[in-house]
Amino acid sequence: MPERLILASASSLRAALLRAAGIEFDIEPAAIDEARIKRLARAIGDTAIVCAFALAVEKARAVCARHPDALVIGADQILVADEDWFDKPADLAEARVQLRALRGRAHALATAACVVSNGETLWQATSAPELTMRDFSDGFLDSYLAAEGEALLSSVGAYRLEGRGVQLFSGIVGDHFAVLGLPLLELLEFLRGRGVTMA
Repeated sequence: MPERLILASASSLRAALLRAAGIEFDIEPAAIDEARIKRLARAIGDTAIVCAFALAVEKARAVCARHPDALVIGADQILVADEDWFDKPADLAEARVQLRALRGRAHALATAACVVSNGETLWQATSAPELTMRDFSDGFLDSYLAAEGEALLSSVGAYRLEGRGVQLFSGIVGDHFAVLGLPLLELLEFLRGRGVTMA
């Protein structure tokens, strides 16, 4: 019997990526204090990618504690522009402020994922695709926010690249799946080795 696979994330996009790849899994979001972990990372000078990995592992271990024999996928992503780290906006007003701050600038999406079983990290991967926002007008921004609405609040950076958000950008370098929140190709390679997917 293949091992049970659990996604320790509330991200509908990560779940959609796995479903589209034909993976069978359960979803059990982890409740951890992300703000505390980020504050500690900033205080000790960790990079965003180190912090994203710490968050991914913490999420996976929290769920693994309840399901020790399962393979638990943890993942996280932090948007970094120069020295600034961005979180998911709390409301559309904050999304507007965030997008105006990113407009005309390059940023990276520090993306990390891991698989934990019996408290042990069996696999891990990180990626940091770089994206450049074009210098769009305030009018375009207003129409974008009106069209996308509260769906933006579930996305770090306040954009959904798989939707109208692609119009915000002039350039993208790096793994497309990592931009969406999961280094999918590397994860699938690991899962094939465990017999979770067809070889």
